[in-house]
Amino acid sequence: MPVIVLEARDFTSPLFLTRTWEVIAGGVAFSLAAVEHTDSNVFRTFCMFTWCFFFTLTFLIHVLSIIQFHSLIPISWKNLTVTVAVYGALMSLSASVYFPWKVMPHEKAFGRNVVATVASCLTAVAYTSESVMLGSQAQEQKGYMGSLPGMLKILQLWGGCQNITLVVKTISELSGEGHTWQTWVLGVCYVSCVFMSLVTLLVILGDLTGRCLLPFDRFLTGFTLSGVLFYMLATVICFTKILQLRGLKGSMELIITETVLCTISLLAYTVDLAFSIKHFFDRSSM
Repeated sequence: MPVIVLEARDFTSPLFLTRTWEVIAGGVAFSLAAVEHTDSNVFRTFCMFTWCFFFTLTFLIHVLSIIQFHSLIPISWKNLTVTVAVYGALMSLSASVYFPWKVMPHEKAFGRNVVATVASCLTAVAYTSESVMLGSQAQEQKGYMGSLPGMLKILQLWGGCQNITLVVKTISELSGEGHTWQTWVLGVCYVSCVFMSLVTLLVILGDLTGRCLLPFDRFLTGFTLSGVLFYMLATVICFTKILQLRGLKGSMELIITETVLCTISLLAYTVDLAFSIKHFFDRSSM
């Protein structure tokens, strides 16, 4: 039976205090945001999902770390913790930007909304701090997801999630403006890339690399190459949409944001592809 084995000094360790900070700040953010009766939209849903999802996931990780139960769970714990920390930092940062920009009513900024925004920023800082702590560990302690290729895969998943949110918002705003076929193509590209990123994460977190039908390095190279091609197409479409929709101010903000995120994702996939090809040829020459 799992028992509590942490000593008193473990409850004052930087990692324990940081995860406690994440849970408290995340809980405050979604609790206060839920109280305000603002209009529901895509960005509000994104912010609430981000805060609730990472609050729940971090709370479970925190509890499992305290009772030392994680060794009985069939997942790669070191890869899981660094993935949650880095991805939580990126998603919380996005929520901290979207909430005051697109959700909070600027003409009457309620106190609870302001505090929720501050709490979200503190959550992002906490996850960033945990990411630095875990990233400073030795490679065998932080696992594959703590390496640069692993970080790039988290960045790819984050970029895909942001772009899907922006596509959904763009579809709702430009339903009668034409060019919807471009938006749907973008949606297919982003969903495909997010699906591939999720499959990759599940394989790594579940320690299933040895059960793949193809060698894992070829598996990653194929997914990464597909991501590069998808985002090359998406980047061209985004720049084309900027030229076509120059007269729509509200939509231009979303399209420019999508273009920037698309470019960042393309860069992440390109660098990741270079790492995959290098690793593949290094193994072939051995």
